[in-house]
Amino acid sequence: MAITVGAVVDGVVTGITNFGAFIQLGEEKNGLVHISEISQDYVENVFDYLKKGQKVKVKVLSIGDDGKIALSMRQAKTKTTKPGEVQWGTTKKAQQGLSFEDKLNMFLKESSDRSEQMKTRDNRRGSGSKANRFNND
Repeated sequence: MAITVGAVVDGVVTGITNFGAFIQLGEEKNGLVHISEISQDYVENVFDYLKKGQKVKVKVLSIGDDGKIALSMRQAKTKTTKPGEVQWGTTKKAQQGLSFEDKLNMFLKESSDRSEQMKTRDNRRGSGSKANRFNND
């Protein structure tokens, strides 16, 4: 099996360290999933996410001149939601599979909505009271 950059392939966890996991991709092909590429969430302990012998899907990020293969589990996951389909305020569990762009779009929409609400509330409150303050002086 030819391993190419950008390909999503199946592998088996052969070793786990505090900085990531080694994945066997073929007969003699091995790669490393760095701890930062295991999950969308912050990974403090690799052992909480992976077990030796576990089958995983990984994306090939790079192949060095020395033959070292960099892999990513989080980039191998397919997107299941689109930014317009997600409502901000969902639980962190529900946001795990979202890309940075999806989360940013959700934040911007929520921020805009809150800003509009504040302007509307201030306009309702301020129209009478500010005018009265100036007229009473």
